[in-house]
Amino acid sequence: MIGGGHGSAPTRGAVISPPSESGIVAVAGEALVDLVPAPVGDYFEPAPGGSPANVAVALSRLGVPSRLLARIADDMLGRRVREHLTANGVELDHAVRAQEQTSLAMVAVDADGVPSYDFRIAGTADWQWTPDELAGALDGPVVALHSGSLALTTPPGARVLRELLTRSAATATISYDPNCRPLLMGDPGDVLAGAHELLAVADVVKVSSEDLEWLVPGSTPEAVLEDWLGRGPALVTVTLGAGGALAGTASGVRSRRPGVTVDVIDTVGAGDTFSAALLAGLHRRGLLGAPARAELRAMAADTLDTLLDEAVTAAAITCSRRGADPPSADDLLARQV
Repeated sequence: MIGGGHGSAPTRGAVISPPSESGIVAVAGEALVDLVPAPVGDYFEPAPGGSPANVAVALSRLGVPSRLLARIADDMLGRRVREHLTANGVELDHAVRAQEQTSLAMVAVDADGVPSYDFRIAGTADWQWTPDELAGALDGPVVALHSGSLALTTPPGARVLRELLTRSAATATISYDPNCRPLLMGDPGDVLAGAHELLAVADVVKVSSEDLEWLVPGSTPEAVLEDWLGRGPALVTVTLGAGGALAGTASGVRSRRPGVTVDVIDTVGAGDTFSAALLAGLHRRGLLGAPARAELRAMAADTLDTLLDEAVTAAAITCSRRGADPPSADDLLARQV
């Protein structure tokens, strides 16, 4: 089962794999707080979240050095977010200590474990980027930059982050996940136009079938895959919920892999885990970074199949847990054996 979402699990009990020695994956975007349904009772519990923050945590747990570029509020909730990220091994040296308040997302989960969201984000910290705040953001051995979701569509900061992605393509692999939030993103036609602009600079793209139902209603995932590959990326993946995932490369390789059966608690953060596991797999194979771009585009079919199987399995593990609680590398290996 694959899903997507903003929620994140408590830090307690997190298992962090030893970091890799080569190459940092930077992630840019929101690090907010979710108000999630408590296991018992009719009330909410706060949990660190935000799609980009979830990706950074998942990368770190999978053994990939991760850096989060985020504006984290210097308030009670923001300090909780910072503690959660630090405890999970995410580098915050380039995160901004923001004066605005923490963004909030209220989460409801239906009988199938699928989340829906209601946001409180007007004037909050995540969206107030200035160019100066991102100066030096990719210093050091950064091989990839991932972003997506609300950070790339919410003004005024969206423009600043989109410019960062564009100029970073000269040195790093660019990874993009639209991770649509219809409640806040406005007209889907405008969001699709913005996505098409980013496809021209992105190398690795992950999108869910749920996103596509909103962005391009009436189109099949296969048709969108072909269209988006024609706009520039080296690799496009479409997650299909319980149906697994399909993907294609610029060189013509196509793959469809089945889902992994688990007892689903909820799908919060599963799509973020998929993105992180995909990047972690590319990282292990030396396929991240501008010098590896040609090799990434020419990826072999068996490599693509293995990458998708790893990402689908990692996402399924997250679905079997409450909230965005991504697996460690050891968790993933144990499931694959």
